[in-house]
Amino acid sequence: MTRRALAAVGTLTALAAVVAFVTTRPESALRAQADPAQDQAPYKAPVDVDTAGLPGPVQPILYRHDVHAGEYQMDCRYCHFAVEVSSSAGLPTVSQCMGCHIIAGAANPEVQKLREYWNERRPIEWAEIHVLSPFVRFPHSRHVQSEEGSFKDLEIVEKCETCHGPIRRMPQVYQHASLKMGWCITCHEKEDVSTDCTVCHY
Repeated sequence: MTRRALAAVGTLTALAAVVAFVTTRPESALRAQADPAQDQAPYKAPVDVDTAGLPGPVQPILYRHDVHAGEYQMDCRYCHFAVEVSSSAGLPTVSQCMGCHIIAGAANPEVQKLREYWNERRPIEWAEIHVLSPFVRFPHSRHVQSEEGSFKDLEIVEKCETCHGPIRRMPQVYQHASLKMGWCITCHEKEDVSTDCTVCHY
């Protein structure tokens, strides 16, 4: 799929999500975000977050996954639109972010930073979080496509959280798992997936 086609898919997805968000009361759209052992009340992200003490790299804009994916229950594929069709999950364009933030959160200082990027027609240069060895390939599409099996039966956000950790509770994203070879092989063995070297090293 070409970049233009992927961008079009991302834009259409963004428009659909905006319509769904605007026409649905947020509190009725929220689902329980706790482990079965925890309280099943909808998640409410903290209003103020001091990023100085948080793990993970500081980003040009503090994108609150705990608000977007946690409190508002946005599907991971809304922003990471290529996750099912590409090796890379994809990052949203500034125009995709502005699909919502042309109105939503206008007074928020982080949204104001986003608007500066928009007005200057500059892309956001996000700091890389999940760093793999240059000899390793991790095709996201292979890991999230629906098939039979324990892992494959999970909802998309649960699949993402297998490697990315409790993303719905992270104000600032950080690398949760080691992502080292032994960690990956343990999962492959558990899911009865090939551990041949050429599966990841090609």
